[in-house]
Amino acid sequence: MTKGIKKGLTSYGDLDFSLFLRKAFIKAMGFSDEALNRPIIGITNTYSEFNPCHGTVPQLITAIKRGVMQAGGMPFEFPTISIHESFAHPTSMYLRNLMALDTEEMMRAQPLDAVVLIGGCDKTIPAQLMAAASADLPAIVIPTGPMLTGHHKSERLGACTDCRRYWGKFRAGEIDQAEIEEVNAKLAPTAGTCTVMGTASTMACIAEVMGMSLPGAAAIPAVYSERLRNAEATGRQAVTMAENGILPSKIMTEKAFTNALIVLQAIGGSTNALIHLTAIAARRGIKIDLDRFDALGRQVPVLVDLKPSGQHYMEHLYEAGGLNTVLTELRPLLHLDALTVTGESLGNVIDAATPTPGQEVVRPLSTPLFPSGGIAVLQGNLAPNGCIIKHSSATPGLLQHTGRAVVFNSLQDLADRIDSPDLDVQADDVLVLQNSGPIGAPGMPEAGYIPIPKKLAQQGIKDMVRISDARMSGTAFGTIVLHISPESAIGGPLALVRNGDRICLNVAARRIDLLVGEDELGLREQSRTANIPPREKVQLITESGYRKMFIKHVTQAHIGCDFDFMVPDEIAGSAPLALFTDGTRLESGNMP
Repeated sequence: MTKGIKKGLTSYGDLDFSLFLRKAFIKAMGFSDEALNRPIIGITNTYSEFNPCHGTVPQLITAIKRGVMQAGGMPFEFPTISIHESFAHPTSMYLRNLMALDTEEMMRAQPLDAVVLIGGCDKTIPAQLMAAASADLPAIVIPTGPMLTGHHKSERLGACTDCRRYWGKFRAGEIDQAEIEEVNAKLAPTAGTCTVMGTASTMACIAEVMGMSLPGAAAIPAVYSERLRNAEATGRQAVTMAENGILPSKIMTEKAFTNALIVLQAIGGSTNALIHLTAIAARRGIKIDLDRFDALGRQVPVLVDLKPSGQHYMEHLYEAGGLNTVLTELRPLLHLDALTVTGESLGNVIDAATPTPGQEVVRPLSTPLFPSGGIAVLQGNLAPNGCIIKHSSATPGLLQHTGRAVVFNSLQDLADRIDSPDLDVQADDVLVLQNSGPIGAPGMPEAGYIPIPKKLAQQGIKDMVRISDARMSGTAFGTIVLHISPESAIGGPLALVRNGDRICLNVAARRIDLLVGEDELGLREQSRTANIPPREKVQLITESGYRKMFIKHVTQAHIGCDFDFMVPDEIAGSAPLALFTDGTRLESGNMP
């Protein structure tokens, strides 16, 4: 196989001329023939002044280049799209697939023997893993790492669970404008990703357990010198991977995805991670079955005491030994023979780590933080293809609840009416948001964290049952049903909910149901189809470019919200992913 500078020559009809031309232009950058004869290691530069989660990327690149050259390779950095949650309109999820396409095609187009993928903010590592799964070029991920926490009035603060907690206090009138501005200045004191178990940290942990990052990479704080040493080691390992042909297809196997889903439940990870893992797995031809994921969640408890499910922050997980402490506890449940970027098995990686005695952040399997996994999958007449709830961060008293629906038919309707003093709403109602899914928004925004109506917040109400076809931030908390599929914009049952309908949530039974008769629902469906054309058809008339492609081709949440042309045709009929190890059946009473 052709490698290095001779790989993937531009088409001029004369390969010798193509190489001649390529070498001429790269020499304009100051490279010698000796340098160009080494393995070429690409490094994705995802730095952006709009992306504070990636503020340390320039330093990471320097360290990675140092490691590449130590191992005899030649580093080449190149830019890709950079996405930050707070600087992505209409939503970062709308841009995830674009970043995946960009990264994949740059990996294919350039003469790379291996690539180092620098990710951090929520959608960046998922996009990069999607790209790596498709391109199947030796690839290794290094997360930018979590930021450190700040302090306010002797209380530790961390973005972004505490962002939401203090904003709730402000909406309720518990703190004033001056204090919320003071808090705002202290929530994100350093560069790096959110310092709780949000989507960024969840995906960093998933990359590590799947074997796509070096051991320890997930939890090292962004501004620690150890993060730079980890980057240097990542550069060295990229050269080894190029020389030994360690491909993503050898690492991202069914066993690796099973391990990732076990860890997702055990860390109380972000609900977003299930969509991302589904998309990544689909690109490898692997189907993640929601029912089996839920069965796994009933057996694997939450072990990590981090916000939003617990009390601590990512820097505490780092001090407790990082993800390896979690993996050590989960060892009986994992596929230990799964390959990692080190060339070693996951079991060997776990065994090689130094234990951290006396730590209190990671609970033992015998005394977990929460008795089952962080995420439950619900079925019912509102969600024929399923939906999810992060019950580890919900209000226990609301996990079985029946209430009256208060419906918002769009994001704009929600913004216009949620704080109206005339809104007909009570504390035991169920807030319903429609048309906020992949197509309806578009982009499936993190709007599922519907704010408590201001007049109820001012009465001290902290949580309500909320349901939507949207997502929520991994840093959020509350009794919130998400990812209802199919979404309302394409005629899913959620579109038929009306104000005053009764909705029943029963998490123990894994049910979410609209208590309206089939005859009435049939009449509503007839009225909907007769008078309201499917939203995507309306949009396709007026939209163009990427937006039109997105609306036309994005899949539903239970398939991963990837583009339909990136999902193998046979994925819907493929065998579901086996979610248990061969050696250990997680039967009731069989947990250690």
